[in-house]
Amino acid sequence: MATVTYEKASRIYPGTDAPAVDNLDLHIEDGEFLVLVGPSGCGKSTSLRMLAGLEDVDTGSIKIGERDVTHIPPKDRDIAMVFQNYALYPHMSVADNMGFALKIASVKKDEIRRRVGDAAKLLDLEDYLDRKPKALSGGQRQRVAMGRAIVREPQVFLMDEPLSNLDAKLRVSTRTQIASLQRRLGITTVYVTHDQVEAMTMGDRVCVLKDGVLQQADTPLNLYDKPANVFVAGFIGSPAMNIGTFKLEDGHAHLGEAKIPLTRNTVAAVADEGSSELTLGFRPESLEPASKGADGVFPVIVDVVEELGSDAYLYGEAAGAAADDPAASLQSSTIIARVEPRNVPKKGETVYVKVKTGEEHAFSVKTGERLPS
Repeated sequence: MATVTYEKASRIYPGTDAPAVDNLDLHIEDGEFLVLVGPSGCGKSTSLRMLAGLEDVDTGSIKIGERDVTHIPPKDRDIAMVFQNYALYPHMSVADNMGFALKIASVKKDEIRRRVGDAAKLLDLEDYLDRKPKALSGGQRQRVAMGRAIVREPQVFLMDEPLSNLDAKLRVSTRTQIASLQRRLGITTVYVTHDQVEAMTMGDRVCVLKDGVLQQADTPLNLYDKPANVFVAGFIGSPAMNIGTFKLEDGHAHLGEAKIPLTRNTVAAVADEGSSELTLGFRPESLEPASKGADGVFPVIVDVVEELGSDAYLYGEAAGAAADDPAASLQSSTIIARVEPRNVPKKGETVYVKVKTGEEHAFSVKTGERLPS
């Protein structure tokens, strides 16, 4: 087990000007489960492959523990990688697949048998050791791939979207198994996914990347409650945060006829920038029903309601905000609000909502960075 450190590590692919990973500074603690998340092309898989030695590091360095591994071959880095496509040998049994790397490394047969047996017990694969991969389900194959990594007893696990080939229900159960297993083993793990729900439920910390640049590295709760910028605010959370740019006047953000009160710190920060506008975000659960005409209340015309059983989400248009008031513009004309699942509004109905006090998120229109609350 060991720490992992990226020190201003960059990767620029030949023929391109923009770095795929740009000056990544990141320290991962011993035994930590860290998740890299972001949209396609953000550099998360490249960052992982740089750590694995499968991609060159053009500038900067990477350390595992105190050892600089920037230019060390992958086989000498003491890491084990779990890929998206399992990469199992079809002609070998489960036991042989799991123990193959140890066999190549000339580990004694008794030791291979012990390690394979221990991993199979951990992963509930004891009854499948004699089967070939074709006789296994997708989830079982993924556990075999995990077992192959575990038997090597590496310092670091690297996982590149290992659940993306599984169906929705199996993904939920398998991600729970992986997180539980990692905590039992205590091995430092770097996990890549494009699924932010997967990232939030699995990681001790989550790193959000965009265009090769690290936007924020924090606990799942802090990412959700205190996003560092507009991109993180819009990316983290399902359904997405409502985000818009509004005129600031008399200490209030103007959303149509509604005036949303802001703190003195937020108003002062906007004034310091010499701006009369700010970007404001509020999550679906931060909107609550309110009486027409009350302070901060605005109307929403219902387009559709998603009923999920325990939850329900209203998707609608903020009447009088984006359309009627040029000073207020939502990035999307759609407002999303969580509503009472046993008493949902009907399509075409107008409902009145307000942002709960203290649950708005303010950002600079110039930099996109979070403003003080």
